[in-house]
Amino acid sequence: MTCLREQSSSVLTRHHFSSRFRAERALRVPLPLADRPPCGVLRLCRAGAAGASGQEGFRARGDASPTFTLRSFSFQQGGWGASLADKLVRKCDVLNRGFSGYNTRWAKIILPRLLRKGSVLDSPVAITIFFGANDSALKDENPKQHIPLEEYVANLRSMVQYLRSVDVPEGRIVLITPPPLCEAAWEKECLAQGCKLNRLNVVVGEYASACLQVARDCGTDVLDLWTLMQKDGQDFSPYLSDGLHLSPKGNEFLFSHLWPLIEKRVSSLPLLLPYWRDVAEARPELSLLGDGDH
Repeated sequence: MTCLREQSSSVLTRHHFSSRFRAERALRVPLPLADRPPCGVLRLCRAGAAGASGQEGFRARGDASPTFTLRSFSFQQGGWGASLADKLVRKCDVLNRGFSGYNTRWAKIILPRLLRKGSVLDSPVAITIFFGANDSALKDENPKQHIPLEEYVANLRSMVQYLRSVDVPEGRIVLITPPPLCEAAWEKECLAQGCKLNRLNVVVGEYASACLQVARDCGTDVLDLWTLMQKDGQDFSPYLSDGLHLSPKGNEFLFSHLWPLIEKRVSSLPLLLPYWRDVAEARPELSLLGDGDH
């Protein structure tokens, strides 16, 4: 599993299928980027993972199981999940487990359904957890999504602890803070829907700081998206399509900063199956059968 995020999530799994195929399938979904707020789980796994029961199972096994990639925001064209999948073709599969509008309270409940001890034969290479944009909604204006800061912290800790309990060490987990909020742009969206501004950037910053503290306490890597997008007082509005959701430029920004954290976890993985020029012409089965590694 590699990422729990409010907008989207995905999992990188090592399979005998091309990750590009999975990304291309997802890219056919005709949903606008702004339709998905940030939240979900992303996972990178190596080949040979056992199939999980239920539609939300994180990984499929080998070449006999169906693809479980969800139609989520990060897998839209230009999405950061699609960029990861493209980058990791023939090394890992990216399985996306993003749930639009979810918060950490709901994610903590469903996580055991998505990844169970004993349901897989191989540990994921990496998992990202990306929550905070919905949790930080103002209680008075958006009580359904709002999660108190203290509970947000407890929920993140609980998810990391659960992953440890199913043999995913903290060294394979990456937390991602929520991005900053462009209040002027998001207020226009709220007013168009007949409601008041229901988020504030300063509050989002408190949740981002809490996410950083959880990462330090739990020993995981963390991507501080909230700070990086506002570095040196730069205008971060181009990174957001409507003040809240990532724009194509925002997806590119996230990917460019996440990739170094993922690359160190996958750089040693061999390619699956040989390059086409290396396949034996007379007896291709000699090249193509076996463990599938280059």
